[in-house]
Amino acid sequence: MDRRAILRLAVGIPFLGVGGLVRPGQAEHLVKPVAAGGAVRPPALRSPRLVMIDPGHGGKDPGAIGAGGTYEKDVTLDLAKELALQLRKTQGLSAGLTREDDHFLELGERVDVAREAKADLFLSLHADSAPNANARGLSAYTLSEKASDAFSQALADKENYADRLGLDLKHTKPVVADILMDLATRHTQAASLAARQGIVRGAGRDLRLLENPMRSANFVVLKAPDIPSVLVETGFLSNRQDEAVLRDPAQRRRIAGILARELATLLASPTFA
Repeated sequence: MDRRAILRLAVGIPFLGVGGLVRPGQAEHLVKPVAAGGAVRPPALRSPRLVMIDPGHGGKDPGAIGAGGTYEKDVTLDLAKELALQLRKTQGLSAGLTREDDHFLELGERVDVAREAKADLFLSLHADSAPNANARGLSAYTLSEKASDAFSQALADKENYADRLGLDLKHTKPVVADILMDLATRHTQAASLAARQGIVRGAGRDLRLLENPMRSANFVVLKAPDIPSVLVETGFLSNRQDEAVLRDPAQRRRIAGILARELATLLASPTFA
């Protein structure tokens, strides 16, 4: 067993193997199973990739409220349910939701749900109020300590009402924690950027995009170090045209179908192999 495997077993978090990120419980797949008599057993079939969908806001936190009275928490929940349905039904993927009804979850709890499920991708759905009322269209965000622009910083400031890092290393020696964080985050950051690019470029063939639609900021909900994470603004309820689209059930189904298509393509790519 190599040094990284020992570290993983010591604290129970993923490490980077030859083919990429290896999660707890998957280390055995790095060694071919051998049956009695020396025969090599065929490897077990891999479970469908799991997308954990996070409907933004909920419960006492309504999120943005459009001029027409549309609540962001309702839009994101309906979109998330439809996206999960289409991922399972038409794309053969597994999908979970951080919340399935109108209740409040702290940001750290949303991250914890995804990590406990060992999700392959975490997708947080939003339809916020933009700093500029003229801003409209889909955009995607990855984690960055320094925001790519003031617009993204303003969105992150609105979202970050709680601040919990998705990885508990408080009982780990500092030097070991540094190594583990580095191993986990290098792959996660690269995969998150690939996911952001794939979603925007693919969805942009069919949906209106925000100007400069690939952005980054310090969103707490994107801080799981071992799960590629992207926050998608499906539009802005502060814009009347976007609100009209997002409050239409048929349009929400359309958006969910487009996102499901792009997520299936993404999870079949070498980045997530």
